[in-house]
Amino acid sequence: MGSTASKRKNLQELLFPRGIPPLWCPPLTHFDAARRIDLKRMEAHLAWMMPHVKGYLVPGSTGDGWDLDDAETETVVRFAVDMARKKGVCLLLGALRKKTVDVTNGIEHFLDILRAVTGKTDPLAALVASGVSGFTVCPPAGAGLDQATIRAALEIILDKGLPVALYQLPQVTGNETAPDCFAGLAARYPNLILFKDSSGADRIALSGVDAGGVFLVRGAEGDYARWLRSAGGPYDGFLLSTANSFPAGLLSVVDGIREGRLADAMRISTALSGAVAEVFALVGEIPCGNAFTNANKAIEHYMAFGPGAADREGPMLHGGIRIPAGIIAAAGEALRRYGLMPAKGYLEQETK
Repeated sequence: MGSTASKRKNLQELLFPRGIPPLWCPPLTHFDAARRIDLKRMEAHLAWMMPHVKGYLVPGSTGDGWDLDDAETETVVRFAVDMARKKGVCLLLGALRKKTVDVTNGIEHFLDILRAVTGKTDPLAALVASGVSGFTVCPPAGAGLDQATIRAALEIILDKGLPVALYQLPQVTGNETAPDCFAGLAARYPNLILFKDSSGADRIALSGVDAGGVFLVRGAEGDYARWLRSAGGPYDGFLLSTANSFPAGLLSVVDGIREGRLADAMRISTALSGAVAEVFALVGEIPCGNAFTNANKAIEHYMAFGPGAADREGPMLHGGIRIPAGIIAAAGEALRRYGLMPAKGYLEQETK
């Protein structure tokens, strides 16, 4: 493992010259009334987040990564690469497809984009020049898949030698990479640089297996203050859908834990956890999208438009419907109860 771990560390330092950010976000994909991707709205949202969040996964599950078609995926990837190059933030590109062949084809298409943008033919050189730190992948979908099948599929991707972030998302794939399978991949592949777990079960992080320097980030929501290594937890950082809505608050939790201000971190974590749990419970009735997307669109609506957001139409979803007014109003009440309602939205601040 020593040689693999040292190679991984060297690769991480090349891809993350300022260090791996402890807080990542899978940004929302915003749509206009005609269900077209609204890049101007996305740019304003990113500009609001970037002072606090230095790492982004595009498209992640929260950005409708599983539902965007190839053309929509290319639109958001080109937009994100342009923003990452201008602003100097870290970027992971999500190759979120349910079959391994579609994942590898997606990665090749991403590489074509990066080569065209940078003029670099070597894959790693194109990644570094574009500010892209790697590709995020899941195991193939299927509840009945055994670990040998999952491992073989991930080996096909890792054998390409490109930097990979492995994503545990049983809510979509119907399966999980087991701790022993993960440890075997980490021991063999230095290009496995990051692992994200959104399952809520945290089996790999809690298992005690040797991650060999793979950077572990938690994607499940709630109870944030207890999960980081500096607070005695098993994770190096977070990759959270709610960073779309609470970028400053979540960074305060991370910084508070790292700096020993545990009481402050716990207080903020408790308020965020309470509001998030309430809004996630509200969106279960929406017939399209996923809870990560729908809850964050409801909350972020207030971050953009302030206390008066309930008087505006709800955000458009990829499925072609808007979040209902009743859910938007209830989300606003939750934000008020937990002291999280902004005095003014970031779009209002732009225009006034």
